[in-house]
Amino acid sequence: MADRNALRARKQPRQARAELTRQRILAAAAHVFAEHGYAAGTTNRIAEQARISIGSLYQYYPNKDAILLELVTRHLEAGAVLLNEHQDGEQPESIEAIMRGVVRAVIGNHLDDPKLLQVMMERTPHAPELMERITRYQRERVAYTRDLLARHSEVRVTDVDVAAELVVVTVETVVHQLVAAPCSVDAGRLEDELVAMVTRYLTAV
Repeated sequence: MADRNALRARKQPRQARAELTRQRILAAAAHVFAEHGYAAGTTNRIAEQARISIGSLYQYYPNKDAILLELVTRHLEAGAVLLNEHQDGEQPESIEAIMRGVVRAVIGNHLDDPKLLQVMMERTPHAPELMERITRYQRERVAYTRDLLARHSEVRVTDVDVAAELVVVTVETVVHQLVAAPCSVDAGRLEDELVAMVTRYLTAV
C-alpha cells in the first residue's frame, strides 16, 4: 500500500494565484499523461508544460502519483455532479428514457480524453481515501437505483437489490472499458446498445 503522505497534495492554495498555479499543474499533467503516457509523463515534463519550475511543482505535489490521484478525484467529483443533476431533474416516464439519461451522463463524463482515462484506469494508486470515496459514491448510486427500480411499474426483475448493483456496476464498467480502449466505440452507438441491454434486462417478463 502506498504511503498516504506520499500521495497527498502538499500545498492547499489559500490565494487565487496559488489556486491558479495548481490548476495549471493539473491541466499540464492531464496533457502530459495523455500525450506521453504515465511512465514518460515525468514531473519535469509536467512542470515544463505548466511553465513553472520543478521546485514550484514540488511545493504543491510530492510526485506524479499525487497529481494523478487528484486528477482522478476530480474526475469522480465531476461524474457525481452530472449524475446528481440527472437525478434531481424531472424524470421521464419510461424506464428506457431514465436509463438513457443515466448512461448518457456516465459516457459524457468520460469523453474529454480517452487516453487520459486509460492512464487513470491503469495507473492510479490505490490510496485509502480514494477507495473510500469510490465505495461511498457507488453506494449512493446503488441506493438511488434500487429506489427507482422498486417503484417503477415497467420493472420486472424480482430482486431489485441485486438488479440495482448490476445496473450501476455494468454501466460504469462498460463505459470505462470501451471509452478508454485504443479503438474506442462510437459514443452514440455505445449509448444505444448499453441502454437497450439494461432496459431489456429490467423489463423482460
